[in-house]
Amino acid sequence: MSIATYIKNDLAAQLNSGRQLPIELTLDSLAGYYNVSFTPVRTAIGELIDEGLLEKGPNRRLKTTDSRRNRSRSRQPKPPDPPRDPYEVVSRDLVQLSLRGDAAYLREEATAEKYAISRSVMRNILHRLAGEGMLDHIPRRGWRLRPFRQDDLQAFIEVREVLELKALELARPKLDAAELQRMLDLNVPPAPSGVSPGVDESLHEYLISTAGNAYIKDFFDRQGRYYRLLFEWEDHDGTVAIETMRQHHNILTALLQKNWSRARKALSHHILDNHPILSQIVGFSGRRDKR
Repeated sequence: MSIATYIKNDLAAQLNSGRQLPIELTLDSLAGYYNVSFTPVRTAIGELIDEGLLEKGPNRRLKTTDSRRNRSRSRQPKPPDPPRDPYEVVSRDLVQLSLRGDAAYLREEATAEKYAISRSVMRNILHRLAGEGMLDHIPRRGWRLRPFRQDDLQAFIEVREVLELKALELARPKLDAAELQRMLDLNVPPAPSGVSPGVDESLHEYLISTAGNAYIKDFFDRQGRYYRLLFEWEDHDGTVAIETMRQHHNILTALLQKNWSRARKALSHHILDNHPILSQIVGFSGRRDKR
């Protein structure tokens, strides 16, 4: 659902309910209320006017119509679910653009217009993605997207394995069985239902934070954010997600049994061999995510 469609449906539900709207019927008020630019608000208002729920008065101000008042007595539709978080939409699109290997430049205004959100919201999203290592801010040129490099991924995974295994060694005396069990319960693949499973990745952060080594934590805080976005994107593939959960389950089971050798082997295997999609993107060119 587009943002304009959501705004239109939400306003229609509120208008048909017969209740007083919580905001004024002006572009400024509606854009502020929905935290978007004027463009989707104009689209939504135009459709509501066409459907007879709103009209423009002699002073060009918007007002409800008699048709709306008559309709509200007999129909009270359920408000629509809000659209997806724009950060999730933008970040997923930029991950796929990054995987093409090009250091593309983004302009705040044009990007905000593309996603039909306000510049302030887009600026916050871009700053957040810069903090995640996905973007660099270049003065007078906008935001530069970090291109994916297969060699960089391989180098990161090799260092990641060494440091996470060290984190496991340091964390061993401090592991909480109840916390391990909680994570184990979250890493059970669901029964087939056509719904992609949600992967719980808290195991890795738990081992790193429990280890208590500031240098290990600093590496993942600074270098791991970009790859975390890529791994989250990869986990949208249902097959990959189920395999990730199975591997987490193996690691956590070994930790609960205090079988440290098995836990190390399972963790090492998970880090080195759980990226079937990313590992195939050598020479990536224009691939579309069809999931």
